[in-house]
Amino acid sequence: MSVFQIMSFIIIIISSVFLHTHSADNLYSAVMPQTVTALTGSCVQIPCTFTISHFKDKCNKAKSINGIWLKNKSKFADTDSLIVFNSSENIIRGFSDIEMTGDLSERNCTTVFYNLMKNHSDLYYFRLEMEPDVFKATFFLDQAKSTDSKKTVKITVIDSPQPLILKPTDLKEVMENTTVNLNCSAEAPCPKHPPTISWSNIPESAHITTQLQEKPDKTQSVFSHMTFKASYMDHRRNISCTATYPRNTPDDSTVKTTVMLRVLFPPKETRITINPSASVSVGTNVTLTCRSKASPSNDMNYTWYKRGQEMPIARGKKISFIVTNTVLYFCVVQNKYGSQSSAEIQLTVKVTDISQDMGPDRHSMPMIAGCVGGIVAVLTLSALGFCVRTRTKTHRGDNVGEKISSNQAQDETIDRNSTYANVLTVTNQGQQDL
Repeated sequence: MSVFQIMSFIIIIISSVFLHTHSADNLYSAVMPQTVTALTGSCVQIPCTFTISHFKDKCNKAKSINGIWLKNKSKFADTDSLIVFNSSENIIRGFSDIEMTGDLSERNCTTVFYNLMKNHSDLYYFRLEMEPDVFKATFFLDQAKSTDSKKTVKITVIDSPQPLILKPTDLKEVMENTTVNLNCSAEAPCPKHPPTISWSNIPESAHITTQLQEKPDKTQSVFSHMTFKASYMDHRRNISCTATYPRNTPDDSTVKTTVMLRVLFPPKETRITINPSASVSVGTNVTLTCRSKASPSNDMNYTWYKRGQEMPIARGKKISFIVTNTVLYFCVVQNKYGSQSSAEIQLTVKVTDISQDMGPDRHSMPMIAGCVGGIVAVLTLSALGFCVRTRTKTHRGDNVGEKISSNQAQDETIDRNSTYANVLTVTNQGQQDL
């Protein structure tokens, strides 16, 4: 190898090291979410961190470190660029307030924009200046990765909150007595005024915890976790999660989501209903219906039994028959998860009331009996009177004469007339009452 070639090789190596050192000395990048969604009348926090090569050395040289936010354009020197925030000059343009909550000396550029309106939706670029002339750059490119990777943030302002995330979204196969976990999360673009989460129509055994959580992109959300033990009484229960967002508007903004709880369980609350009633007359047609709660309910089997008989008497939800005697019945319901027997019911045969079969004339029976009794009494008294008078006439003898006989005849005539009069009166009275 000639001396010229050796010298050329050495120059190339030195140049390569110099270029590498120079480029390494100017490496910088920022990490922030690609987009954040804010609610009108509220605030939005942009989590932001940055990396600069030899940052500590630069901090020792710099007298001040300032953060700047530009809207729409990344070129700081352009005359039409809009600087909405500059910490060095305490500049805030187009916003009611902007606060840089991060510590720039710790490579934290987190910033909060307050009271956002729809016209604030745009691209925003962060710029760092370390004076005097130590470091100045706008973090619109990720120099450490690719020149095509833009590191800026897009703020989107909306009037209504984003939908809640409720997981799991469908509870199709929750077995009875198993533990259920429900998670509801709501975006919290303004962590200083986060939304509140509330649950409605929850099971009695529910336990709820709620906290503010940080997501991988450093934005935050409110996370609420509910756990409970599934009961058959919770089947088809609609459980709702609601997030309420405070903001500088007349009303708070709310968003709600609901999930239906489906519980699988064996038959419960099995019972028998009777039509027309449990107390019937012989020959009455009766229908018994077996009722029960179960899930699933489309594969339920019904079996009927009489007390004292091991073999079933019928199958199906309803049975109908004519009552002949007093009997005890019960039914058994079964699905794929189990079975349950109902309580026994007794069909009682009523004794027929004869007086009821006599119809409306049964009320006249006491009156008829009274009339007959009255007639018998009158006839008895008349007979006794006649006997007494006959005996008196015998004791007086034949000397009484024609006068006495005539009087006796008159008396007997009067007595007979009197008797007939009494019988007619009672009879008439009886006829009137009838």
